[in-house]
Amino acid sequence: MDIRAPAPLGQVRVVLEPGEALHVLHPKTIVAFQGAPLQREDRVMDLANAYRKKKWIRSKLQGPADVLLGLPPGCALTVVDIEPDSDLLFDFKHVLFYTEGLTMRSRIQKIRTAWITRQWVRMKFSGPGKVGVVTAGDLASIPLHAGVPLFAESGSLVAFPERADVRLSVYGNTLASQHMNVQWELTGSGPALVQSGTKETGLADQLSGDGVVKRLLRELLPFGSVYIK
Repeated sequence: MDIRAPAPLGQVRVVLEPGEALHVLHPKTIVAFQGAPLQREDRVMDLANAYRKKKWIRSKLQGPADVLLGLPPGCALTVVDIEPDSDLLFDFKHVLFYTEGLTMRSRIQKIRTAWITRQWVRMKFSGPGKVGVVTAGDLASIPLHAGVPLFAESGSLVAFPERADVRLSVYGNTLASQHMNVQWELTGSGPALVQSGTKETGLADQLSGDGVVKRLLRELLPFGSVYIK
């Protein structure tokens, strides 16, 4: 299987050889398919546990075929190798596709964590195989340590090891903790996958020539970002 994703073009090209198959979880991203019509089979996918009442359509594409997938503007694709002993838990919305032979199981999150993040279920894949992950910006792999915590913005954490110690937190002094989004605090071993794209507009404002006084007033005054344009 040949997977090519030229980042500037926002496209992914997958060449499937005979006997190979790909499961695409967002079928509307399939913008072109070159192969026999019967080599695409769409199915209703019913996930267990908290997702059992919701349904998604997934497409199974079989080789030989040439597939072109389109990505949203500003997004990138990273292909993650899944080993037989992998314990990574993925945020399901980031998974674009996975290869035939992988098994997918749901993992219920802790109630307190799920209530705050609205992420009740994460997905675990057992390999060997590959998972295509779509992210805002590039995907960084950061190794975890038992004694030094990693803090990652809650909306940017794509995957983390199931055996990691994970809790919601903020960090820094009082001013820092009051002006940041909720963070995941992770310790343990294995990689954490974090997307580097951000919705923060402060840097863009600075680059566009916003004045220093305006930026300070927005950050320091209550509701400054609402009233000061």
